[in-house]
Amino acid sequence: MWGMRLGREARVTCIACGTRVARSNAREYDKEGDRWERTDKEFEHLCKPCHSDIDHHPRGELERLLLDVEQPRHMTHAEFIHRYHRLVEERYGRSE
Repeated sequence: MWGMRLGREARVTCIACGTRVARSNAREYDKEGDRWERTDKEFEHLCKPCHSDIDHHPRGELERLLLDVEQPRHMTHAEFIHRYHRLVEERYGRSE
C-alpha cells in the first residue's frame, strides 16, 4: 500500500554482465520464453545496455535445452558444458 520509499528501490543483478542496478533500470528476462505468464515465476534481469545487445528473435528449442541442462542446478562450468554436449547429441545426433 505504501509503495517503495525513496532510496530503497529494489536492486537486481544483470545475468549477462553481473552489474547490480535499480530494478527500474533493468528488464525482465524469462528463460521459459513467456514473460506474460507470471504465475509462480521468478524472473532474471538484464541491465538496459545488455538487454539492447541481445538478439530478440525466437531461439527455437535452445531455452528448453538450457533448462534441461541446468537440472540439477549446482554444477561446475565443465559439468555444464559436458551435460549440454551430451543432451545435444541425444536430441540432434553427433556433431561433425
